[in-house]
Amino acid sequence: MKRSLWLLCSTSLTLAALAGCESSKPATDVSAPAGTTNPAARTAASGEAMESNGIRLTPFSDSPKYPEAQLNLRMPIAGSGVPSGEVAFDYQITNFILTKMSGGPHMAQMANSMKGQHIHNIVDNEPYTAHYDTKFTKAIPDGQHVVLSFLSRSYHESLKHRGAYDLRVFKVGAGPFTGPAFDTKAPAIFYSRPKDTYSGADARRIMLDFYLVNTTLEASGNRVRATINGTEFMLDQWLPYMMEGLPAGENTVKLELVNAAGTMIPGPYNSVTRTFTVAP
Repeated sequence: MKRSLWLLCSTSLTLAALAGCESSKPATDVSAPAGTTNPAARTAASGEAMESNGIRLTPFSDSPKYPEAQLNLRMPIAGSGVPSGEVAFDYQITNFILTKMSGGPHMAQMANSMKGQHIHNIVDNEPYTAHYDTKFTKAIPDGQHVVLSFLSRSYHESLKHRGAYDLRVFKVGAGPFTGPAFDTKAPAIFYSRPKDTYSGADARRIMLDFYLVNTTLEASGNRVRATINGTEFMLDQWLPYMMEGLPAGENTVKLELVNAAGTMIPGPYNSVTRTFTVAP
């Protein structure tokens, strides 16, 4: 009887310890508030797609997962000033391997970097630069700048959990902090993909991917209005999307972060338009 009681107590303590360890893990999806069911899982299971004017938009969430991956930008320091010219970036990355091929079902379906996994570095919501080392320099003009950095799979799909990105403002050059007012705690959207030119097999399925900070998406709340070649799609899940049926030549994507009424949420980068090319 004493041995049975000891085993019961020991098992209870072990389970409690395991539960405590599990709760210390970082959040892995900022697209769903804590304590709610992630709508992305339902879409992934059902394979729902939207189609209009010959354009098909399909969300996916079955890429390789890196829930423990962490990115920390050590330099430049947020709110600091750095000398004019080439700006030195210094990142610390854990539980994620740069230059590794991500694998998974989408690596061979969409444009893929043969250099492997990398960092997307976005300055003032301009087209990103891809970096395969934790230290590099980048020419940035004098003035105030908003820089978003995040970890990317080899086929350019962003990691979207809280520890996988950094957003900060700093200044280049000796002048004062001047530029568009930007609140790092306000809802914002940053454009990532598509970019440049797609040809051959890469042009059949082109990924649409964007980055959100300080907001969630839901059918009755904030959403992303994606206008592709003039055709509008309302997105209520923060996921990558495969675009199919795009014509050869120049294509246009406009992304807007909007509220439940369809009104754009204030912010200097919450409406962005980009063009890319599908080679004939």
